[in-house]
Amino acid sequence: MRLGINLGYWGAGMDGDNLAVAQEADRLGYDVCWAAEAYGSDGPTVLSWVAARTERIDVGSAIFQIPARAPAMTAMTAATLDSLSGGRFRLGLGVSGPQVSEGWYGVKFDKPLSRTREYVEIVRKAMSRERLSYEGEHWTLPLPGGPGKPIKLTVHPQREHIPLYIAAIGPKNLEQTGEIADGALLIFPSAEHLESTAISPLRAGREKTGLTMEGFDVCPTLPLAVGDDVPALADTFRPYTALYVGGMGSRKQNFYNKLAQRMGYEKEAAEIQDKYLAGDRDGAAAAVPHELIDRTTLLGSVERIADRMQAYAAAGVTTLTLAPAGFTLDERVAGLRAGTEALERAGLA
Repeated sequence: MRLGINLGYWGAGMDGDNLAVAQEADRLGYDVCWAAEAYGSDGPTVLSWVAARTERIDVGSAIFQIPARAPAMTAMTAATLDSLSGGRFRLGLGVSGPQVSEGWYGVKFDKPLSRTREYVEIVRKAMSRERLSYEGEHWTLPLPGGPGKPIKLTVHPQREHIPLYIAAIGPKNLEQTGEIADGALLIFPSAEHLESTAISPLRAGREKTGLTMEGFDVCPTLPLAVGDDVPALADTFRPYTALYVGGMGSRKQNFYNKLAQRMGYEKEAAEIQDKYLAGDRDGAAAAVPHELIDRTTLLGSVERIADRMQAYAAAGVTTLTLAPAGFTLDERVAGLRAGTEALERAGLA
C-alpha cells in the first residue's frame, strides 16, 4: 500500500507550511500529493507550484470540478501539468455539489452520471491528441452549423496515458467510476464498511468492461492525529465530521450524510443534519458518534495507526492518503513521519 498526502485547500493561512509539508512528503517517499479546489484557490496553480518545488512525488487534483471547466480545457491543463512536472500529474475529477455548481459556476446540477461519463470521454479523446469531435447529450463538438472544426491538442503530455481518478461516494457513481476511471478518490472511508460502501460497486463497474480490480487505485483520504488520548483526538474532528454529514449540500442532496447512513448511522446522521441546518453547529458536533470518527480517521499511537492501516489494506485500499492534523508545521510534519513509520510497522511499505 502506498501513501499520499492531501493538502486540502490553498489560501487558508498555511500556504508556506503546505509547501513545506509537500516537500517533506517528497523526501519521505510519499507517492502522491493531492490539492483541492472549491470556490477559493484553484487546483492547477497550486499543483504547478508544488510540482516546481518537489522532485519525485506525483501531484494530483482532488479534485478539478467538472462544472468549472470545459472538458477540452481540462485536457489542456492536464497535458500541460504532466509535461511541466516530468510525467508526475494525476487528474482527479468530480461534479462538485449543487450549491457550488449552480451558485458559483452557474451550471445546472443535473444528470451528474451522464455528464461525468461524457466529460471523461472528451478529456480522454483530447489528451490522446485525436482531432476532437463528439456528439453527446451535454456536449457537441464542434458546434453544429458554425465555423468550428475538429482540432487536436498541440501540447504533448509526458505520458501517453495520464491516470484519471473520479471522486465518488454514491453506489451508482462508484460503479461508473470503476467502469471509466483508473482510480477512485474516497472520503470518510471505514475499513469495516469499505467492501459494501465502495469496493463492491467499483468491482461491478470493472466487471462491466471485463476488468478486475487489479491496477485500479482505491485512494481514500483519512485525517491523522498521533497521541495517547484517542477520545480527545477524536473530539478535534467533531466539527469536521459534522460539517460534512450535517451541512455539506442541501437536506435532500448531502452525499456524505447518505454515506453515514449506509454505514449504519441512520438515526445519528439525521440528528447531525437537523442540528447543523438549524444553526446549532456545536450540537451537531456533539451528536457525532465517537465510533464514526474513529472508524474514518487514523488516531492514536503509531502502533494503533499501523493496525488500522493493515485493516484498510485488507479491505482493498491501494493508496492511503493522509491529512495530518496540526496547527503548526512541526505537528503536521510529525504526522507525516508517523505515517511512514506506521506503514513500515504494518509491513506494508
